[in-house]
Amino acid sequence: MKALIPTGDPAEPVVLADVPEPAPRPHEALVKVEAFSVNRGETFKLEKPVPGERPGKDIAGLVVQPAADGSGPSGITRVVGHPMAGGWAEYVAVPTDALAVLPDGVSVLEGAALPLAGLTALRLLRVAGPVPGRRVLLTGASGGVGHYVTELAAAAGAQVTAVTRDAERGARLAELGAEVVHDVADARGPYDVVLESTGGRALPLALARLARRGTLVWFGQASRTPATLDFFDFFKGPESAVIRHFHYLDADSRLDDDLAALVRLTQQGRLHPEIGRVTDWADTATTLTDLRDRRIRGKAVLTLP
Repeated sequence: MKALIPTGDPAEPVVLADVPEPAPRPHEALVKVEAFSVNRGETFKLEKPVPGERPGKDIAGLVVQPAADGSGPSGITRVVGHPMAGGWAEYVAVPTDALAVLPDGVSVLEGAALPLAGLTALRLLRVAGPVPGRRVLLTGASGGVGHYVTELAAAAGAQVTAVTRDAERGARLAELGAEVVHDVADARGPYDVVLESTGGRALPLALARLARRGTLVWFGQASRTPATLDFFDFFKGPESAVIRHFHYLDADSRLDDDLAALVRLTQQGRLHPEIGRVTDWADTATTLTDLRDRRIRGKAVLTLP
């Protein structure tokens, strides 16, 4: 089969190559991939690829071989999946606990745009706790996670302030219910919850806007710059605040249940995947470069013939 494999070359991070078809383990279904999405974090990993590892975590397509152990979808079924690797290919073996059925009302493009960003947003808000009436600050809000968090939190009754430097992206976040600022320093605060994904200078600025005994959830470092904090700065406002590290896979809920929840919210019109580019998978290398350099708003989805 054909699959995209890493090159280690920033100018052309992946190329199409012939690889063996996957041999599913008993708890895995074989999925014919119809579309997949790429994430900015994956562009960073491709700079120093692990030998033998093939990328791809967000896919949608058809189950063509159900799992041998009887778990998961049976027959030829439309699904969205979240394998840990290998999804940028014609076929991928996906554990059945990382699959959800895709109903007719949700397209493969929408399905492919859901997994990593949607799971991150859903689980971030669970960590944040009940948000109705609470003031929430979200940094790095212009990507897929930011759109999902904003829409879900605003619909749940939170007062969301989203930080993005891009005016067009800010306009869409405002439509979803957020107050938009273009720099963390412009956020007024204080906030009950801060969801911080930038690191660098943004993290201490965001922390300074946290209310006393508030919670800052640190879920990324998009600036690729470490942050420096001063113990005594907490006494200027966020006294006794909590800083929590977040990894989306460290959760009590199952991947298949949460994928199904995201699909259900999309089908009900309560969640709208923001897809900034749809193109053939032959354009994956260019798309990855544009995503890395922030030339794509929302999710980028690649389709297979």
